[in-house]
Amino acid sequence: MRIVVIGGSGHIGTFLVPRLVRAGHEVVNISRGTSSAYVDAPEWQQVRQVVADRERQDAEGAFGATVLDLEPDVVVDLVCFTLESATALVEALRGRVAHLLHCGSIWRYGRSRKLPIAEGADSTEPPLDEYGVEKDRIARMLKQETASGGLVTTTIHPGHIVGPGWHPIGPLGNLDPAVWTAIANGQTLRVPGSGTEMMHHVHADDLAQAFELAIANRDAAAGEDFNIVAPTALSVRGYAGIAAAWFGQTATLESVTWDEFRASTEPGHADASWGHLDRSQCFTIEKAKSRLGYAPAYEPEQAVLESLRWLVDNGELDLPVPMPAPPR
Repeated sequence: MRIVVIGGSGHIGTFLVPRLVRAGHEVVNISRGTSSAYVDAPEWQQVRQVVADRERQDAEGAFGATVLDLEPDVVVDLVCFTLESATALVEALRGRVAHLLHCGSIWRYGRSRKLPIAEGADSTEPPLDEYGVEKDRIARMLKQETASGGLVTTTIHPGHIVGPGWHPIGPLGNLDPAVWTAIANGQTLRVPGSGTEMMHHVHADDLAQAFELAIANRDAAAGEDFNIVAPTALSVRGYAGIAAAWFGQTATLESVTWDEFRASTEPGHADASWGHLDRSQCFTIEKAKSRLGYAPAYEPEQAVLESLRWLVDNGELDLPVPMPAPPR
């Protein structure tokens, strides 16, 4: 099949595009042309690259035609963030393309009510921010589109994506590199809340696996949502303890109020921590396993450790002690 991937040069596409090529598909990547994959792979030599500014073309009403001109059988949309953009693409592809796959987000869900969170259940409160609201609206529109006999669609909702090439969401729910320095040094970590709040990561290659499986199992994936995460989630305390052990340390945690945490933390990092920890999410992957055969290869801490090693090896994270050797 000819598969057009929109935004294939980012986190997910780094692993998805080579997978699709190895599976025998003809792959076209649409991007702004300003970045390349995080990890090089020989399969990229077989990928056609198309440069397009989606935001500008959406404003002109031309992006759907750009995609259709590539004559795809399947379209994988990794970078759609508004209902307006998603609807325009659906209207362009309806009756012309066999399958549209959309990358959603677990932030379509708000604060946890019941754990683990399952697709279609009353497990959470409504989404908390504009990003989550838009991802939820898109997922609902796509589901209704397929249910009404229109375009066949599938929505994949990833957890906190982890992999080589970028910083992982850390034990305090943010991207502050000072957290890793404190853990590696055995310093006390100030933890807001109870420390039992949950985060659910996923390795980018496991997420790519889910997209590939949904393409291969179109009938099982048609009109469905799938939450794609690692087999387990990490609590703040558990995450910090696991990470400290990598450096031969024992985690020392001090519980503080959110006001105290905000007073001693850069505002952007504090906001990120609140966004992740206030939701306190843990998901089930039973639907993806039973319908698609999803079999994640990475536990969350394995994915995080791989990401940290890459950052240290490439000079993007400076830690005071060496990273542990990878498991044999």
